[in-house]
Amino acid sequence: MTNEMKQAYTLRISQANKTELVVILYEMYLDYANEAKENLQAESRLALKESLGKARGCVNELMESLHLEQELAQNLLQLYLYVYRELLKCEMDKDASHIENTLKVMVPLKEAYTTISGQDDSGPVMSNAQTVVAGLTYGRSDVNESMADQGASRGFYV
Repeated sequence: MTNEMKQAYTLRISQANKTELVVILYEMYLDYANEAKENLQAESRLALKESLGKARGCVNELMESLHLEQELAQNLLQLYLYVYRELLKCEMDKDASHIENTLKVMVPLKEAYTTISGQDDSGPVMSNAQTVVAGLTYGRSDVNESMADQGASRGFYV
């Protein structure tokens, strides 16, 4: 994942409500899974191990966010455990079919949560997060990006 993507996710996380955080986790998972497929094709073992580890981290976060007293959460837990096992098998077998199996589960779940997040009108989980106002200034030979309100009243309340 590129630094620009990480920065974009960081900004979105700081402004997201609970449901949007789950959608962001799914999106991060999909990015890491696709990165793992690329690393598998490039036969880059170290990069494959790293991207699969980060994908498993996303799945762990999804499992941790479940309220297991609900029946639906129990079903989701079983799906997440399947995805986790498939990622482990991918690392052992070096076979992209395991990643494809996980995508068959995770893509529809991401789409479902995206629909749900459109209906969630609760506020952001983080309060007192930095307000980002970005702009561009043009010089003779360059373009500069600037952001206002850097560091004023920083501190997150979650």
